Amino acid sequence: MAELATIARPYAEALFKSSQADLNGASQWLEALAAVAGNAQLLSFAENPKVSNQQVYDLVSGVLREPLPQAGQNFLRTVIDNGRLAALPEAAAQFRAMKNAQGGASDAVVYSAFPIPASSLGDVAQVLERRFGRKLNVTVQEDPSLIGGIRVVVGDEVLDTSVKARLEQMKVALTA
Repeated sequence: MAELATIARPYAEALFKSSQADLNGASQWLEALAAVAGNAQLLSFAENPKVSNQQVYDLVSGVLREPLPQAGQNFLRTVIDNGRLAALPEAAAQFRAMKNAQGGASDAVVYSAFPIPASSLGDVAQVLERRFGRKLNVTVQEDPSLIGGIRVVVGDEVLDTSVKARLEQMKVALTA
């Protein structure tokens, strides 16, 4: 969806430049906005011509757990006034990529068949940071289909040590 990425880029860049003093704070409220804006029912409501921009703003800001700071309020109003609410999740992803690039970090998603305790996650993150050679922002998602082990995705790199992947390798070897 290149069009959405193109639409979102100016918003992400402008927010990144204007929030240099508090990138982490801006990232937190932007991620919350992106999660809300990714809801299909909300987008359908926002696209209704009978609904005013103020009603959309009130709904989005009312759903958030914490009130938006002034910069967040201004950003949300700008996005809604320009009819770009659907681009908000992509803008958040681009903002996160710019923030990571500045800090020399990458996002890593660890898929695991079972929950990983917080005490073990730190050790896993250290091993992965050595393996990938950079600071990682690790998130965990459960995927019972892996049977065991983990699958790590960092950008376009994948490290798959799951039982499912090993079974697939054995299947290929036996049928070749």
